[in-house]
Amino acid sequence: MLQRSTTWVGATAREIARAVRRGDTSATAVVADHLDSIRAYDRVVGAFREVRAAAAIAEAETVDEQPQLGNLALAGVPVAVKENTPVAGLATWNGSAAARRAVADRDHEVVRRLRGAGAVVVGVTRMPELGIWATTDDAEGVTRNPWRTDRTPGGSSGGSAAAVAAGLVPIAHGNDGLGSIRIPAACCGIVGLKPGRGAVPAGIGANDWYGLTENGILATTVADAHLGYSVLSGRTPQTLTPPGTLRVAVSLRSPVTGVTPDADARKGLSDAVRLLLAHGHDAVRADPVYPPVLAARVLATWFSGATLDAAGLERDQLQPRTRRHVALGAAAQRRGLVRDADRAAWRERCRNWFNDGRFDVLVTPALATSPPSAERWSARSWAANMLVNTRFAPYEAPWNFAGFPGLVIPVGVRTDGLPVAVQLVGPPGAELLLLALAGQLEDAAPWRRHAPGWPRTAARR
Repeated sequence: MLQRSTTWVGATAREIARAVRRGDTSATAVVADHLDSIRAYDRVVGAFREVRAAAAIAEAETVDEQPQLGNLALAGVPVAVKENTPVAGLATWNGSAAARRAVADRDHEVVRRLRGAGAVVVGVTRMPELGIWATTDDAEGVTRNPWRTDRTPGGSSGGSAAAVAAGLVPIAHGNDGLGSIRIPAACCGIVGLKPGRGAVPAGIGANDWYGLTENGILATTVADAHLGYSVLSGRTPQTLTPPGTLRVAVSLRSPVTGVTPDADARKGLSDAVRLLLAHGHDAVRADPVYPPVLAARVLATWFSGATLDAAGLERDQLQPRTRRHVALGAAAQRRGLVRDADRAAWRERCRNWFNDGRFDVLVTPALATSPPSAERWSARSWAANMLVNTRFAPYEAPWNFAGFPGLVIPVGVRTDGLPVAVQLVGPPGAELLLLALAGQLEDAAPWRRHAPGWPRTAARR
């Protein structure tokens, strides 16, 4: 039996849920511990847009009174939800004052599922404007990486990743249109799962960026990521089955021409491959073919998705970088550059690549280089933002365009003290396989669950 005499801050979601179900603690006590920690320390990282202090305690009390408490997979687990996702009783932001929506009268389906499993929403987390960028800041402040507060936690689910890495919550919701779960997970040294198309309800923004965007989970352990994914996908959580011998494709090749992984990223991939080989998997060097036209098609879709999300907003209230992005999207729409057939053709090409090579999984670096500085990127030019985004995080976008599942896990520490991570990608339906393989890597080389010096615990008031 897990005993915690002072606080539940820093416990895993599985530990918390088990203890609440058994009556070793209460959801109310667990949530109060986490709210105290958020109140005292979120000012360091700036992860939350809004905290539901009183409402979360009331919600936790309701969980404690549930007659079916013993059946709740996330009983009493504090969770954070990305601010572009409706939570009943809160205004829905999209990372922008211009995009603030009225108070939601109902939960998004993924929030409903989290609450239905006994989780307690303690607040909503910050993101960049319209979820476009791979850094997280706005006019109100800069969200910072708990590993090094002079660096970004990534984006667009940067607030969620920072909250998990700092131990402010054990798991958090995020969504991912071109890497927005996996990039922050890599920056913050945690696990980030983007499910494949249709595995989890989407309904993000105007049209899910033409189907590129999926809801997923950020956690400190593979087991917690599996638990969160099971709830979001409507599955009954079960023990992951260790995979048999897998054929793993290993690729350093960047999808962005001219961008190459640095020495730390290469070493991280090499270390991951050694662990795969030690588990008996067959790892072979094989690069997906990223045709030159792919980049143009992804960019046109990205621009246009933002344009749809900006429809009806006051353009002069948007950040200058976003106005430029939206204008390019409008041009792409006028020229008919966003086509369902292009996405379907790329999806089929990726499926054939896996099948022809008999690959079960592809492993790549998660980032090409270290996360950039934490600063007011929202005040800088569109070109500056595009340059930094594509240079440090080129590996994720093709798999959104294909609709394939992808998962990021930490595999070590860079020479600058920040995490290094790898990305696992599989064909449609491979979410559980990716989780099982990630679990093997975690067992072989456990990572630090939180950033150094975190979590910090506050005295109860």
